[in-house]
Amino acid sequence: GNDLRTSIDITFEEAAFGAEKVVNVSKAVRCETCEGSGAKPGTQPQPCSECGGRGEVSYQQGFFAITRPCPRCNGSGQVITSPCSACGGSGQTRKRSQIAVKIPPGVDTGQRLKLAGEGEAGERGGPSGDLYVVINILPHEFFTRDEFDVICEVPITFVQAVLGAEIDVPTLEGKVKMKIPGGTQSHKIFRLKSKGLAKLGSYGRGDQLVRVIVEVPTKVSSEQKDVLKQFEAMNTKASNPMHHNFFEKLKNFFG
Repeated sequence: GNDLRTSIDITFEEAAFGAEKVVNVSKAVRCETCEGSGAKPGTQPQPCSECGGRGEVSYQQGFFAITRPCPRCNGSGQVITSPCSACGGSGQTRKRSQIAVKIPPGVDTGQRLKLAGEGEAGERGGPSGDLYVVINILPHEFFTRDEFDVICEVPITFVQAVLGAEIDVPTLEGKVKMKIPGGTQSHKIFRLKSKGLAKLGSYGRGDQLVRVIVEVPTKVSSEQKDVLKQFEAMNTKASNPMHHNFFEKLKNFFG
């Protein structure tokens, strides 16, 4: 029978830990009335008179003997003289089926799962095709992925970046505490070992990469402005080495 293809949406967590899902598929199934034979109940397919039941015919073309499928029985070697009224002799009827799909941990968008024998039934009792289920992972509020690593961006305040802090970080298993050292720069990445996705077809898990984003205040009061100006006035080369080094190089470059 013919192979079929369908797609399924799953959550990020289902991709991480695996899941049992169900897909609805419209497909050709074996006719229950004739049990897939295509013949009216109480009758049997008969040997094809043109090919003698061999399913192929031969003819001479010059010095060569050519063999091809029999045009009368389409290569089956049998003809149905009394076709089944339910399927018209094809041995198939259409049905909408619910099929269970086991999602393995670690799958990614675009990957295909093969369900052997869950495709369309073969004609007149022939073997069924396969069903291919294409995975689509829905966007997550916090997480993206890079292969088996989970990536999460967490905003921190300017003060937390300067002084250090302990912050809450979402993971696939829930919130965890993570320490931010003083002097942390924006976009610095921290690694949480074995907090990523299961490695499909292998052992272990990936990591979670936490990228901290230093949020610069967009609205400040007069008092806050005064404090920041005092802070800026007390800045030294040691406290902002990148800033001072850049403008020192810029000054030397242009003379």
